[in-house]
Amino acid sequence: MKEKITLYGFNNLTKTLSFNIYDVCYAKTEKEKEDYIKYIDEQYNSERLTKILCDVTEIIGAHVLNISKQDYEPQGASVNVLITEEALPVAVIDPSCNKGEFSYMALRDSVMGHLDKSHLTVHTYPECHPNNDITTFRVDIDVSTCGKISPLNALNYLISSFDSDVITIDYKVRGFTRDIAGRKYYIDHEIRSIQDYIDEDTLKNYDCIDMNVYQANMFHTKMMVNEIKLNNYLFNSDQFELSPNERREIRDRLSKEMIEIYGGVNIY
Repeated sequence: MKEKITLYGFNNLTKTLSFNIYDVCYAKTEKEKEDYIKYIDEQYNSERLTKILCDVTEIIGAHVLNISKQDYEPQGASVNVLITEEALPVAVIDPSCNKGEFSYMALRDSVMGHLDKSHLTVHTYPECHPNNDITTFRVDIDVSTCGKISPLNALNYLISSFDSDVITIDYKVRGFTRDIAGRKYYIDHEIRSIQDYIDEDTLKNYDCIDMNVYQANMFHTKMMVNEIKLNNYLFNSDQFELSPNERREIRDRLSKEMIEIYGGVNIY
């Protein structure tokens, strides 16, 4: 909107940013696969994921009402945060909400938090298969807000918080709000592409495509790294320990895995 609109009551638009981040790695032996899964599980446990979501809450200018979190067996973690656009007086906050403070709670393995009318969630999925030397780590993140705050403001921080080889991003504005004359508005900001909210230095490292439905305020972007630096994908080994043919074969396997995830279909 080129001019600010005077709204009647609360801004009822819901803005939801959802994306999947995939990190792939070459782990040849069963021991390497087990060690990789263990490493990922430790690097992205519920405690670190909680910090990331709390940082997002601060970036978008919201306030934490409640957090729940959990680490799972054999692997994976979840966090959910309930947030509010404006800080609420203590007297009106539901006493069951922890406001992000866990000091009085028993130690837990999972996290969930939510905001007033808004929430953030993250789930991790490390996985491997005995018939494949490529292991995959997937992160699902949802940031859903109401009112003036926008999840798009945290997009660059979230991308930089993970090793991201393939990224699938969805952004949707739902519902409507009214101005003081009663006229409905189905979106309160201009947007052409999710890519417009991603730093140029980040975009140059990816091949990107958009599939947008402007009439429905639905935006979809897919990203895949455009260069495979082999040493970044070898777990506990160095590319110079491998023969040129082995390096070529591994790079080809990594590329095929990314292309299938990027395309969302089994190709090879």
